[in-house]
Amino acid sequence: MIARAVVLEEFGRPLRLREFDLPAAPEGGLIVACSHGGVCGTDLHLQQGHLAIPTPIVLGHEGLGTVHSLGAGTEDARDAAGRPLAVGDTVMWASSIACGTCVPCRLHREPTLCENRRTYGVNRPLDGGEPLSGSWADHIVLERGTTVVKLADGTDPLAAMSLACAGPTVVHALYERRPVRVGETVIVQGSGPVGLAAAALAQLAGAARVVVLGGPAARLEAAAKAGIGDVHIDVTGPGGVEAALEQARAAVGGGADLVIECAGVPAAVAQGLTLARRGGSYLVIGQYTDAGDTLLNPHQIVHRQLDVVGSWAFTGAHLVEYVNLLPALAARFDLASLVTPYPLADHGPALASVADGSTLKAVLTA
Repeated sequence: MIARAVVLEEFGRPLRLREFDLPAAPEGGLIVACSHGGVCGTDLHLQQGHLAIPTPIVLGHEGLGTVHSLGAGTEDARDAAGRPLAVGDTVMWASSIACGTCVPCRLHREPTLCENRRTYGVNRPLDGGEPLSGSWADHIVLERGTTVVKLADGTDPLAAMSLACAGPTVVHALYERRPVRVGETVIVQGSGPVGLAAAALAQLAGAARVVVLGGPAARLEAAAKAGIGDVHIDVTGPGGVEAALEQARAAVGGGADLVIECAGVPAAVAQGLTLARRGGSYLVIGQYTDAGDTLLNPHQIVHRQLDVVGSWAFTGAHLVEYVNLLPALAARFDLASLVTPYPLADHGPALASVADGSTLKAVLTA
């Protein structure tokens, strides 16, 4: 059997759709027929060479599909929540596997900081083992140790994929790094999937008011239509960034209890420090790849007596929590409306739409 997959062969160059022989499922692992592969902003950075990764590589670190086959030793296979797992089940899977033996894993209890983390679609090249190790493909081979989560019957795959990577990332940030407290005011910088995941989860957590500060306008309109965020402010509007920042402060009475940076733009960090109230918190999530340095005024941290916290990636446990939250998220927010599907062969236009901001969430479909 032949499987198609989208391969990054050279940084800054167009991706290539290639064919591979589909192997047998690995011992203790499984093969999933990918019906959906999410296009994340990180994928754009990877294609442009902003993160040192091995090439050639099949891209795609977020996906959804059905179990195609189970490997030897999985006769009593179960998902991460202990539910029986069988061929035909609809599943999602965590993008990475921590080693469990490095210092962050065994001493610091921080598997997201694993020194040997292996991530599907990011650091599993064609010549490093199994080529079909990314979700931008007809099939993906998942090795032993992968966190696999079965979705409830009736789950809309587009709703699940709307926040496939962003959701677990924000679950980690808001559950373990700096939780949203009931009644707090929150400003979210950024209106991409991570920003909208932060806003939606802040609302579920009981925030009194959530302000989404981002752009372009079409993204903010989509967020408002989906029910995500209470106030939407366009940083690309005619008044400019400073006017937008002032509007955001005014919307929360002069400063937010919690500001969450999800923009991925270095300059946003200095701006975000000025959005928190004195004694408030600043949670930085969006700087996943190295987009460069920025100037900031440390007086803003000291004068405001801010707690500044960073949060990196997520683990399989955070994916489980995201899947568990999907019914509540989908009931309150129109998540599927955030997604634009593209056939696998149209990976180029999908990536371009993410780059120019015309698509909020692009998803490749089989």
